[in-house]
Amino acid sequence: MPSLDPDVRRLVEAGRQAGKPPFEALTPAQARAAYAASWDLLQAPAPAVGEVRDLSIDGPAGPLALRLYRPAQAEPGEPLPALLFLHGGGWVIGNLDSHDRLCRSLCHLARACVVAVDYRLAPEHPFPAALDDSACAWRWLQAQAAALHIDAGRIGIGGDSAGGNLAAVIALTARDGAFAAPCLQLLLYPVVDAAADDTGSYRTVTGVPLTAATMRWFIGHYAPPAVRGDWRVSPLRRDSLAGLPPTILFTVAHDPLCDEGRAYGRRLEDAGVPLLALHAGDQIHGALMQGRPVRAARTLLEMLGTALRASFEPRA
Repeated sequence: MPSLDPDVRRLVEAGRQAGKPPFEALTPAQARAAYAASWDLLQAPAPAVGEVRDLSIDGPAGPLALRLYRPAQAEPGEPLPALLFLHGGGWVIGNLDSHDRLCRSLCHLARACVVAVDYRLAPEHPFPAALDDSACAWRWLQAQAAALHIDAGRIGIGGDSAGGNLAAVIALTARDGAFAAPCLQLLLYPVVDAAADDTGSYRTVTGVPLTAATMRWFIGHYAPPAVRGDWRVSPLRRDSLAGLPPTILFTVAHDPLCDEGRAYGRRLEDAGVPLLALHAGDQIHGALMQGRPVRAARTLLEMLGTALRASFEPRA
């Protein structure tokens, strides 16, 4: 197993000394509160953006909250590329505020509009509620592109962890013709096989905040065993990944999701999908939101944001 970044090692040790219980020892409500208490401690300040606007649209089960970001560099009314962003948190924790700084950073670095989705959470709303909300937001963004000063031909989809799972499923659903396809997908340490909990990284990754036991707790709240092999929960199990849009994939070694994420990248390459894969051998799950104590996290985020900006540029 690769060694941990010294900053990450200090972060993990500080959590151990503080005696913080793992998420699987908490109720969902307690886990949400514990997660919220970590944001200011872990996340670096975000760059300034030109506009932040909270929106509400008609969702499958009532109002669905979104948050729109536009970069400071944009001219008024300038049609921008856009990223629909789906937050992580194991489908159980997380919201618009948990990922606000990450979305601001992506908006600034990619010089793109970012639209974040406050989808319904499990266990109150298990599969497919989060997916249905994400698909609704995707259709809405496509329909409202002109009104939002977005270039309809340059709208991508992305997310981290469970949000990366939702983004991957939306991209596959669009590939199959259900709605307009994204121009790219950004998958940040995604969950892509909720039915496989015996991979090498599930077995070997220990002593960090996200372990196999934690992932089983998250998955157990979101998807009952009978549906975990469904590709809409486990996109790695889709029979073909051909025809998907260019993909930026980020994985980290000290993460139970590492092996499935890298396997998804290999399948994308085998299917002829343009792939930019970045792997950090010394980082843990959630790295991009640990920029206050972990210096390398800021560099990794800058790299991914710059790659996203380049990916939005028209291809020759």
